[in-house]
Amino acid sequence: MIEQKKFERAYNYAFIDEGTKMEIRRKMLKAVAIPGYQVPYSSPEMPISRGWGTGGLHASLSLIGPKDTFKIIDQGSDASVNACNLRNFVKRMTECKTTFNTSEATIIQTRHRVTEEVLTDKQIIVFQVPQPEILRGVERFEYKTRIMHAEADYAKMWVSLYESYVKFGDIMRGAGYPIKVNGRYLMSPSPIPRWDVPNLSHSNAIQLFSAGREKRIYCVPPHTLIEPLEFEDVKFRVEEFEGIKCAVTDEGEAFMDEIYENESSKKFVINDSNFMDRLKEGTRPNQRLFKNPPRNQ
Repeated sequence: MIEQKKFERAYNYAFIDEGTKMEIRRKMLKAVAIPGYQVPYSSPEMPISRGWGTGGLHASLSLIGPKDTFKIIDQGSDASVNACNLRNFVKRMTECKTTFNTSEATIIQTRHRVTEEVLTDKQIIVFQVPQPEILRGVERFEYKTRIMHAEADYAKMWVSLYESYVKFGDIMRGAGYPIKVNGRYLMSPSPIPRWDVPNLSHSNAIQLFSAGREKRIYCVPPHTLIEPLEFEDVKFRVEEFEGIKCAVTDEGEAFMDEIYENESSKKFVINDSNFMDRLKEGTRPNQRLFKNPPRNQ
């Protein structure tokens, strides 16, 4: 036990050195001041491989303190291997409280989902982002995407969406749908499903996006307008689960996972594990719901 404590004291609080944490927090302040703008940061080395949540850890560990309560989810689940390992690491390096309950957490780190439960102004949600540049699919050169953002020249993205509609009869973009922040910057919401995009707009919580590999941080401050790109006659639509009920709770109105039990049968369960557990207990957390506009005739 004594050797274990000596081992833990060999690391700085929250693992990252204080100078680097100060630098990351300064970049966060700039990102808050310019919603949607990608701010370069140092992206220090972590004891996990890049691409497995280093960006999210950088942001979380730079903000967290002993009195915080930390929650982490991986595609809606609190119990995935990645979520459990990162939760244990943060707890060991900070001695903070951890939780599965969304409403109890002060800092929520997430990979590819937004909680079904509406967040409060006392919470911060940190997104792990694999590719922060939303224009990468239409422009391969980084210096050109920088110019496009500076000039608000997003014509290539609009053309890409139009070509998708002409070719397939719909805009074939699922996770990571392009959004405009505060009427200015085009931004990647990380690979969250369309279902979560409306929940980003006018959120009570600070929403931080951090990409460790690409060394970029950007932010959506509270109560900021988020608009998914859409045409006047082709409206943005979320995934449809009309008539579908969760096999565990018999509830609908949530993002569902489709599970195949065998070759001939399947079932649906609510993706957000804590939201599903709360429903099983008989409580329904405050949830923002988005209704699809009527289809074009």
